[in-house]
Amino acid sequence: MKSLHLLLPLLPLALATAVEKRASPQGIDVSHFQSNVNWAQVKSNGISFAFIKATDGTTFQDPSFSSHYSGATKAGIIRGGYHFARPSASSGATQANFFLAHGGGWSPDGITLPGAVDMEFNPSGPTCYGLSPAAMVSWIKDFSNTYHAKTSRYPIIYTNTNWWKQCTGNSAAFGSTNPLWIARYNSVPGELPAGWGFHTFWQFADHGSNPGDQDSFNGDMAGLKRIATGR
Repeated sequence: MKSLHLLLPLLPLALATAVEKRASPQGIDVSHFQSNVNWAQVKSNGISFAFIKATDGTTFQDPSFSSHYSGATKAGIIRGGYHFARPSASSGATQANFFLAHGGGWSPDGITLPGAVDMEFNPSGPTCYGLSPAAMVSWIKDFSNTYHAKTSRYPIIYTNTNWWKQCTGNSAAFGSTNPLWIARYNSVPGELPAGWGFHTFWQFADHGSNPGDQDSFNGDMAGLKRIATGR
């Protein structure tokens, strides 16, 4: 998710601090770029949930995933994996299965979030990975339906509205099934992609008082736990 901070306006630190003080559950997302996380300290800082990078494309397994996942679990933080999508590399089904095999699974244990698929600007090539909007929508459906068939849950979709408009034609196909994790570094989430009337998670800053990107859940702690139990 490192490419987004190059394309979206940064949230001033003072404003980020104010946003972090909201009553809604706060979270972070991390990868091998944050190789050493003191999860007990993160928990004591008030963090309730974490998304942890598990896989990228069809070959990359994040080397910090296991330590992050076990550390968050031990600290009592609700956690889940995320997959950085590479739609030009293979089918959505192939990447969903790779994700599921390497940390992206889900169980109704009350501490595991459904897996998230990271749909954003290509960090090393054409913005939309060389796919037309129709082909991109088909790719996301392939990933989403494969994940749902294996877990009974639709994956969370992480994206930002600019990319979604450009690369899916602002498709409204996922709003009724997939929770939205919107990325926008500002004081409010702003305009959402078509199909979603509200966001479930919001990545509001790429830095803050805790490691990694800073996130918020759109609800209360009971609602966050319901997502982790599938109810």
